[in-house]
Amino acid sequence: MFDAHVHIIDPRFPLIENEGYLPEPYVIDDYRKRMGHFDVRGGAVVSASFQGADQTYLKAALSALGPEWVGVTRLDLDATDDDILELDRAGVRALRFNLKRAAADITEMTLQALRAHELAGWHVELYIDGQMLASLQPVISKLPALSIDHLGMSEEGLPYLLDLVDRGARVKATGFGRVEMDVAETLRRIHTVNPGALMFGSDLPGTRAGRPFEDSDIDLICQVVGADMHAVLEDNAREFYRLPPVHRDATPAVRVENPTIPIPRNLLPGADDQTRPLPVIE
Repeated sequence: MFDAHVHIIDPRFPLIENEGYLPEPYVIDDYRKRMGHFDVRGGAVVSASFQGADQTYLKAALSALGPEWVGVTRLDLDATDDDILELDRAGVRALRFNLKRAAADITEMTLQALRAHELAGWHVELYIDGQMLASLQPVISKLPALSIDHLGMSEEGLPYLLDLVDRGARVKATGFGRVEMDVAETLRRIHTVNPGALMFGSDLPGTRAGRPFEDSDIDLICQVVGADMHAVLEDNAREFYRLPPVHRDATPAVRVENPTIPIPRNLLPGADDQTRPLPVIE
């Protein structure tokens, strides 16, 4: 499994109140304890609004988690090329545009995104209500690679989201406790348009969500996407974040030393007994 959306809230590093909200700590050990019964082989640590453009926590988290983990960050608009390249060496692979909880100069952010993509191949991740996608179409069309958080957040934005998916955008299957939509139907429609679009993420610790991640969220994803569950739970995200693919061995055939030998019906115990019909059910 690749967890494409995790927030690490380490109180050793700067935190900023956002709309009067300051989250409780959620450190790497907390995450590992919560997800310990899953085979998590990597993931993406995503900068949240209350972390501003601080990079110290992100560098520390990626160093502790190891090379299978990547970062998604917010940058000051005056960040230099050297800043971007240094973060790329630390494992950062994307910019996050928080257009739901933070004011932003979208034109300057777009220019920064184009520069980061040219320098280091970074993509952009949008935290946005899908209803805003149509109005931002002129800007979004300029981004070379894009993903949308939390299924686009709302039912009303789904047509615009599906249009982006049809043109190659990725969508994070995250934050089911945040959204206002039929999650299963939304997953199905996105998967139908592009089976490579969906990427699982736990969104832990689920700050300000109606409910945090539950194990049943994974069951729901698997029910919807069926045979593509490995792609959605791991492979799509690994490819998007430019990590090596996971090679899975085919399930070996089980060799049975003493195969069951069919027994003729007349040799079964009780074969001579009178067969009784099943009762009629009205």
